[in-house]
Amino acid sequence: MFDKYIIDPATLRNTGPADAPTGFAFESKLGYYRGLGLSMIEELNVSIDGEALPREAVRFDEGQGPISLDEMESAYDRRWPFGTPATIIVARDGGFPKGEHTLGLVQKLRVSYLPFPSFNTDEKQVTFA
Repeated sequence: MFDKYIIDPATLRNTGPADAPTGFAFESKLGYYRGLGLSMIEELNVSIDGEALPREAVRFDEGQGPISLDEMESAYDRRWPFGTPATIIVARDGGFPKGEHTLGLVQKLRVSYLPFPSFNTDEKQVTFA
């Protein structure tokens, strides 16, 4: 529904030392029209040029500190409100590659009244210097 707003390409940045980045981060919004508890977010699949990055490399921060996807499964006291950007942090040697690339994110969400998971997908062409 709100898939085109999931990735904010203007917020893409490398993390770690400037001369030897250890990863990258970007802001994301929830693709569902209501907020969700973090335990209801089953997957955040990040890709570069269609290549999926390892699940273990992804961290999420809605403002209360970074949390792994495994830790999110039991984060019953944390919530991602609709319209509020959160930071997706990815550990990747060298950070985000320079040049023009496609950044992708798939949110797999467990919505209480749906008998199947909701998949929200966004891809953005980004030029990273």
